Amino acid sequence: MPEEYGTLYVVATPIGNLGDISERALETLKSCDIVACEDTRVTGSLLKKFGIEKEMFVNEDSRERAVAPILLEKLRQGKNIAIVSDAGTPCISDPGFRIVRACRAAGVKVVPIPGACAFAAALSASGLPSDSFLFAGFLPAKTSARKNFFEKYKDFPHTTIFYESPYRIEKFIDDAVEVLGKGRIVCVAKEISKMFERFFVGPLEEVRGELRKSSTKGEFVVIIAPGGYVLES
Repeated sequence: MPEEYGTLYVVATPIGNLGDISERALETLKSCDIVACEDTRVTGSLLKKFGIEKEMFVNEDSRERAVAPILLEKLRQGKNIAIVSDAGTPCISDPGFRIVRACRAAGVKVVPIPGACAFAAALSASGLPSDSFLFAGFLPAKTSARKNFFEKYKDFPHTTIFYESPYRIEKFIDDAVEVLGKGRIVCVAKEISKMFERFFVGPLEEVRGELRKSSTKGEFVVIIAPGGYVLES
């Protein structure tokens, strides 16, 4: 790697509670030349909270393919860039993959700045098997595609983890009940690290009932245990 090349820092930011940001993340944001982000309003508020003023460059989903070569050229010019998502760790069901891939192909240094990750936080507090799992991110919006996925992994011997939006969480659970059965053990984590954080853990049918009685505002992590798993005291 030429000495004049800059470094791409993949910086995790809080998923809710600002107290979760690390000192290393703040130092990186302060020292970099550019912050590449999904939404300048969201990241701008975060930077302002900690008294940081930086040039920001939008790198949201629909623009990521076009933005990657632009950021790569800035790195080649010696600029240090921190890439962040609105919340959590970039590249994990968030933008960032294309610029990281481009940097690896071009020999530009990439440094992860670890921190909050919603699915890891949810799994750690779920009580479901955590030694081996598949993280599938967001499933397709169509019911048929979700059901096909559940059918394919119905007998998967490891925990499966998903992200879901407040607009589709009830349909997601309905489809899971239909394919996996009412008794399959699940954890649905809502608004992790925020004021209204909640965990719903138990058989799918019971969790579905609890969700119907609560607000579905917020972001969700759904964790499904392998078939045959039972909750034990």
